[in-house]
Amino acid sequence: MAYEHGTSSKRLPPWLRRPIATPGQANAVEGLLTELNLHTVCQSAKCPNRGECFASGTATFMIMGDACTRGCRFCAVDTATPAPLDPGEPARLAEAAARMELKHVVVTTVTRDDLADGGAAHFVAVVEALREAVPSATVEVLTSDFAGSLADVDTVAAARPDVFNHNLETVPRLYAEVRPGADYARSLAVLKRVKHWAAEQGGEDIPTKSGLMLGLGESVEEVLAVMRDLREAGCDMLTMGQYLRPSPKHLPVTEFVPPETFAHLAREGYKMGFHAVASAPFVRSSYHAGEMLAE
Repeated sequence: MAYEHGTSSKRLPPWLRRPIATPGQANAVEGLLTELNLHTVCQSAKCPNRGECFASGTATFMIMGDACTRGCRFCAVDTATPAPLDPGEPARLAEAAARMELKHVVVTTVTRDDLADGGAAHFVAVVEALREAVPSATVEVLTSDFAGSLADVDTVAAARPDVFNHNLETVPRLYAEVRPGADYARSLAVLKRVKHWAAEQGGEDIPTKSGLMLGLGESVEEVLAVMRDLREAGCDMLTMGQYLRPSPKHLPVTEFVPPETFAHLAREGYKMGFHAVASAPFVRSSYHAGEMLAE
């Protein structure tokens, strides 16, 4: 079933219809983000949960600008030449987290293949600023693949985030179409490296997390195979949600995956040994991330 978002009268299935979120703290959150000149993946990626999260006083920060050097065909973030890094961003982001009184802070990024370290040092600066401004909060990073540089993965791991997230996004067969410029094995290697680095240090483990979009043409068997690969890589937490086409220039939806399929995959995930699985149509990588870490 194809879904031409914004260009067709085809209706979403009942399980993808939801009431508009009550305003709550949304205006205050948006005003703070504007005041501090911060980006969120909620806005840039047109997340369907944006209203709910902003209304509840939460947001997922997106660092290093709002222009990405990759051209993934599912993502609403603009592909363009990014601006230079903003050295004041870590402090402003930490200020926002403190003023929002966040207990769990999720920080993601555009991919910055133009930077020698892929932005690893900037990630570290953000984590350090958050540790100083909101020492009681847990910090989750959602990184790029750093173009395969495991040394850059080590750099971010050394900042000791409470969760290290890197999304596989889809099954290997669809990578060339969905994630041009990315590589399935390379993304798996990021998650493996975090565990390897933590073990080498002899200290506490770093929980790892990954996410998948469903509805791009993958089979259930392919998804289960990816889940097994993630467990072999030591991945602890998994999110799975329905892909929704951000605009007519993006990939169409192949299938609206029913809730019972998401529930089945969640059960299989727990059987495989994942510590936490969030699997439902509206789940996104950072949706209720704090609750997932607590689980």
